[in-house]
Amino acid sequence: MGPRAERGTDNLREAIRLMLRRLHPEQPESFAFTPANLAWAEGQISKYPEGRQASAVIPLLWRAQEQEGWLTQKAIETVAEMLGMAYIRVLEVATFYFMFQLQPVGSVAHVQICGTTTCMICGAGDLMAVCKDKIAPKAHMLSADGKFSWEEVECLGSCANAPMAQIGKDYYEDLTAERMAEILDELAAGKVPVPGPQNGRYASEPKGGPVVLTAHAEGRAPYNASVALATEIGDTVKRIDGTEVPLRTPWRDAAPKAAPAAAAPAAPAPAAPAAETVADENVGTRPEALEAPREGGADDLKMIKGVGPKLEDLCHSLGFYHFDQIANWSDAEVAWVDANLTGFKGRVTRDDWVAQAKVLAAGGETEFAARVKKGDVYDT
Repeated sequence: MGPRAERGTDNLREAIRLMLRRLHPEQPESFAFTPANLAWAEGQISKYPEGRQASAVIPLLWRAQEQEGWLTQKAIETVAEMLGMAYIRVLEVATFYFMFQLQPVGSVAHVQICGTTTCMICGAGDLMAVCKDKIAPKAHMLSADGKFSWEEVECLGSCANAPMAQIGKDYYEDLTAERMAEILDELAAGKVPVPGPQNGRYASEPKGGPVVLTAHAEGRAPYNASVALATEIGDTVKRIDGTEVPLRTPWRDAAPKAAPAAAAPAAPAPAAPAAETVADENVGTRPEALEAPREGGADDLKMIKGVGPKLEDLCHSLGFYHFDQIANWSDAEVAWVDANLTGFKGRVTRDDWVAQAKVLAAGGETEFAARVKKGDVYDT
């Protein structure tokens, strides 16, 4: 049998396997959402009226997969029970959508190589060859160390930047076999390669540079918006673990409105140190705040990984302007700030602001701060 015939046979086998998506033969004995993920799941269910809970099936399955890395039989059954659905109905959803992985995936990253026409013409086969060499000879097999897995997928919609791959939550575009190998090595070493075009392109303009709207290319930010957000967050391959901003369910959390009292007007409350919006004063201990930055101006809080322009403004509104303020926060004070960063809850703990601030307050420099100074981190 010649190489072309062998590839045709392999493609047929893969097509049959995909049509017959089945649960992995080796399954864990149990599944349970973590407390944080359970609260998130219950919030999702509450979005739908009584009798329509099944509408939450896809988000709950996705959350279960993010927690475990892949979708197990026990996870499918747990979701079915939470939503009052027959097991088979949830299994139908899990086997229909290819976003759900029905077998274990790499603990570091699962690599999805686009193999549709444009990418295939531009070299997707070479990228898959790298995956076969560095990860495993066949798709959906774990690497020897269990850190990586890979698969070929249908069009991911980045044809202008072919060939490309999705790794974790981000796109790596304009790839070569050499760059693909480097990216896998970087991930194996614990690094997070910058996503987006890998050949120097800003977005999807011609390789020689833009030929229209050229004025807009002058003075632009280092990365396009998608890459900038991914770089600022820095979690390309990080799975959701409950430390992210929780799902907001104001229809559940809102307290009943109290009837207006006929008492005399209350004395005005003491002025806050700065204009602010406080979400929860009942968690932890509020840190000491400043009415304004000290002489010399505020520190650049964006030197702390996880703090972007909006979050820096929010910190200022709460009276936090300097590295040494953050460096001295106690656990109780961290809990208060985490609870009151409206729209960014949990960020202090997630990115360990205190440890970073201690280095910066002492005049040192973190790896992230060095990247900021070099202009390698997007800032607006």
